Amino acid sequence: MVYKKKIKTIAVVTPGGDAPGMNTAIRAVVRTAIFNGMKVYGIEKGWQGLIEGKIRDLELQSVGGIINRGGTMLHTHRCPEFRQKTVRNKAYEKLRAYNLDGMVVIGGDGSLGASNVIIKEIDFPIINIPASIDNDIYGTDYSIGFDTAVNTAVEAIDKIRDTATSHERVFVIEVMGRNNGFIALDVGLVAGAEAIIIPEVPFNIDAISQKLRYGQQRGKSSFIVVLAEGAGHAHDIAKQLQKRTNLDVRVSIIGHIQRGGSPSALSREAACKLGARAVMLLKEGKKGLMVGLISDKVIETPIEEVLRRKKPLDMAAYKLANMLAS
Repeated sequence: MVYKKKIKTIAVVTPGGDAPGMNTAIRAVVRTAIFNGMKVYGIEKGWQGLIEGKIRDLELQSVGGIINRGGTMLHTHRCPEFRQKTVRNKAYEKLRAYNLDGMVVIGGDGSLGASNVIIKEIDFPIINIPASIDNDIYGTDYSIGFDTAVNTAVEAIDKIRDTATSHERVFVIEVMGRNNGFIALDVGLVAGAEAIIIPEVPFNIDAISQKLRYGQQRGKSSFIVVLAEGAGHAHDIAKQLQKRTNLDVRVSIIGHIQRGGSPSALSREAACKLGARAVMLLKEGKKGLMVGLISDKVIETPIEEVLRRKKPLDMAAYKLANMLAS
């Protein structure tokens, strides 16, 4: 979709959950825009900040020293009331008050949905950048923050494996993933987990127990079971495994440390490429698109298509993880 008005002033916003690499993306947006003669505003605290007019100038120095920082310098805030038309109208007033010609939205599926509504209601140019540790967004191989979250979890599991081996224990390790197993699958594969439990695949506690017993017979001294938080309750699964195997089973919930920390090189690379491309698309008069990375190439997908289609889990990788853990 092409927008005819020349883009002179844009804003960048990070609604929803944070992800490592968001700051890198903000930096790329700001510096690309300024390089191309645009004025840039930062909207603080997501959609809530837009409603309240928490909007500030961003200059080159505003984004200095943030490329390696986790979180988002613009902060974020859940704003369920943005679903109400009367509330959105207040946000639209702010867009007009600041003479904004376009906006770059950095976030997950909720941000995409809100962007789509804005475009439909007021025909406003928006380009979305996928940033979510869940990596469940269609139209990109990986979203900003996913690789960092995986690396954080793997580093933790490597340390847990040391103590598990010392005490000959089983650890059920819960990672994030309320509705999908993207993090759990990647983490389980590269950490050498004996079992991976994810929402997409029904699990059999007896089969997992049998695998652990077989490993014990072969002389294995430690076992790791990676669990996506949405696939079951870690403590319940641990109790069932201990009852069936007589092994010492412990639970470790990695939690929100997966959201924080310095973004990995891959997360930074994605943020740099996608941030710059988002601005250039606005300059070219495009709107209603999400930029993503497919086979390491930047591509654009209509937001409506991204929202309509579901990103499939890599079942080949799941089978590979099971084979290597046998």
